[in-house]
Amino acid sequence: MATVVRLAKEIIGRRRAMVKSSRRNTEPTTRRGSWYDTHMAAASRAIAQRIPLVDLVLEIRDARIPLSSEYELLRKFNSSSRRIVVLNKIDLANRSQTKEWLSYFEQNNCICYGVNAHNKDSIRQFLNFLQSRVRELRKKDNSFTTTLLLVGIPNVGKSALANSLHQIGRTSAAERGRLKHATVSPHPGETKDISSLKIGSHPNIYVLDTPGILPPEISDDEVCLKLALTGAISNFFGGEKELAQYFLTILNLSEEYKRWSKFIHNENEITLTNHESDCSSGFEKNLKQRRQYPTDHTHDLIVNDVRQTLFEIISSFDGNMEDEKDLRRLIEAETIALQKAFKIPVELYNEDGHCKVAGKLLNLYRTGRLGHYTLDSIT
Repeated sequence: MATVVRLAKEIIGRRRAMVKSSRRNTEPTTRRGSWYDTHMAAASRAIAQRIPLVDLVLEIRDARIPLSSEYELLRKFNSSSRRIVVLNKIDLANRSQTKEWLSYFEQNNCICYGVNAHNKDSIRQFLNFLQSRVRELRKKDNSFTTTLLLVGIPNVGKSALANSLHQIGRTSAAERGRLKHATVSPHPGETKDISSLKIGSHPNIYVLDTPGILPPEISDDEVCLKLALTGAISNFFGGEKELAQYFLTILNLSEEYKRWSKFIHNENEITLTNHESDCSSGFEKNLKQRRQYPTDHTHDLIVNDVRQTLFEIISSFDGNMEDEKDLRRLIEAETIALQKAFKIPVELYNEDGHCKVAGKLLNLYRTGRLGHYTLDSIT
């Protein structure tokens, strides 16, 4: 972990020097984050006005960064009984560490729930949990309408969660009518206004989806990198190469890559099977191949090539992972080898090729196809 922190500071320092150099002939900038514009400031004030008026506040956090994705605006409001911390994107985080984080919040007297906004079973369970909380609030009278406010930083999945709750809630209540949809995007800052969606009947329950809000300033450099890597901040000064290096540092120091050996073995078996079944019909060959592919995204041959490339390079590395020079040497070797895995044209095997590798690598990480990582640690 100490190696990750040191390399993170080096990456940020190098990027800031580049940005400062490019702005040498422009007006000096302040310490205020470039993400905090007038729209975010106005949205922050509007949300602050609504917090005291709603029944429950659902603080949506990214399960990969349970601390770094904290919604700082809630620090001004002390009612912990009306606040629920929701760890979304649990499918992208390390499962065992997510359990540890849920226990951590519980031990600190904070109601916490883990959910995957894109999984119907997970949403049904979460909706049942919310309905039970609402019943506790409305023990004497179920005729009242209950309002839940979804808040959080950008790109933690608030709108996706609101849409899924709305769809499952309406279906469960057998309600008719046109479904509403909150705007969903992989890019931060797409939700511009506060919107209301009904998620339950008897009692009536509504969720208010809100724009993502970041603090005006973030002093912790490593937190900035984590937010950028998970997509909450748009690629951190535009440095995709630096973010890719940061991810590779995390991957190289983890045990995640070791799981890919079985997928590589399966790929070799598939290739052998295809050679042995040349006389089979096209339908039979495709059916056999589909049955033999693991379900963990390895139907995507490029993903499998990337995994195999990284597995082989890391496994054969003879340097010291805790030595920063050796680690940088490993990252450079991985970046060069990934150009072939990502099918980058040979004529772009240069700085442009490295940039393309970085963008593609970040996309695979953010969609969970390169493993499950929890970037924040409890200790």
